[in-house]
Amino acid sequence: MTEIVTDKAGRKLQLRRIGVVQQLRLFKALGPELSLNDPYMDLAIIAASVTMIDDIPVPFPISEASLEALLEKLGTDGVTAIDAALPVQSQGMVVSEAGN
Repeated sequence: MTEIVTDKAGRKLQLRRIGVVQQLRLFKALGPELSLNDPYMDLAIIAASVTMIDDIPVPFPISEASLEALLEKLGTDGVTAIDAALPVQSQGMVVSEAGN
């Protein structure tokens, strides 16, 4: 799946479906505690699904810090748009569940 969505801020976000190997890489990057935190992993999958923001490539997050930086860049508007566009993969994450 390669899909482009537009968030409320007007940014074009290109998405990919996260495969099994990429999920394993997220688990490894985030460690055992965060990997078991469902709301955190929902946000991690949403962020890791982004390949470009306004035609600027976005690297796959390889650490907790790079994931948090990407989520900061996406903000609530980006996360909400991506969550609505992703199939069941994000488990219907709601931003309020993550404490935002």
